[in-house]
Amino acid sequence: MPERVEPCLALLASKPPTGDDWAFEVKWDGYRLAIHIDNRTVRVLTRGGYDWTNRFPMIAGDALDLGLDSAILDGEAVVLDNRGASDFSALQQALGGRGGKRSSAGALLYAFDLLYLNGHDLRALPCEERREMLAGVIKPHTSILFSEDVDADGDAFLTVACKMGLEGIIAKRRDAPYRSGRGGEWLKIKCVQSETLLVIGYEFSASALGGLAKLLLAARKGDALVYVGGVGTGFGYKGAVAIRKRLDTTIIPKPAIPLQRPGVRWVTPALCVEVEFRAWTNDGKLRHASYKGMRDDAEMGDVYEVSADTKSGSAAP
Repeated sequence: MPERVEPCLALLASKPPTGDDWAFEVKWDGYRLAIHIDNRTVRVLTRGGYDWTNRFPMIAGDALDLGLDSAILDGEAVVLDNRGASDFSALQQALGGRGGKRSSAGALLYAFDLLYLNGHDLRALPCEERREMLAGVIKPHTSILFSEDVDADGDAFLTVACKMGLEGIIAKRRDAPYRSGRGGEWLKIKCVQSETLLVIGYEFSASALGGLAKLLLAARKGDALVYVGGVGTGFGYKGAVAIRKRLDTTIIPKPAIPLQRPGVRWVTPALCVEVEFRAWTNDGKLRHASYKGMRDDAEMGDVYEVSADTKSGSAAP
């Protein structure tokens, strides 16, 4: 069994595909996890390969109770709100901190793929067959749930998902094998734009919650970074304090990218955050941005990348 499999990633699309060869699921808003079961041992790995078994104890325990000799499940860990929708901020708050300092015993795993089962590598099989096998191994009344297909037209499903306040939907080609990376076999269609960005500095204000007035953010552009604006809402007092505590350990004397902003405390671009926004401005800045949470599971490759042919300073996709 592989020690780790690079995940298949969904390619962003502006609208759902059409045709019977596509299946649709809810886009869950949480942390992507791979559950490795091998000889009564469980490892819970993040998208970047970090071992977070101790941070999801209930999911790890229920994975053992599936009674499998060996398996790799692919899914999304979530915390649900009172409507039954995934709440990324609630999950992030439940986990808190880095390095396994806190765990989320109440998180659920929506499993949507099965890569390995009892000595057999399933990645070459069609998506539809893998999911049928996955549905057969999941037991009721545990923290591991099956992410069901939705039997609906893609456009109609997206409309309903957006009305319900969900993040969006996922489309998967039924006959596709499991391939690592963003090859187009999976598509994501979002109701609200949301991206992972790097913090490069913050504005302090004694009158703001936790002293945090605004985070300054950057995206990737090739091997460099480009400024894409800031976010000043969505923190809450505890969130603002936690962010400042993290950032104040990485203060640097000048910005990591050429910027002239008086009163900003510049930091090493290492902290990834998830940000919701309505659109991009014409000069490539976030419009109506709101902070969702820190992404301790993210690596540099997860940070939003500006098109290489986009003009400097513009991040419009």
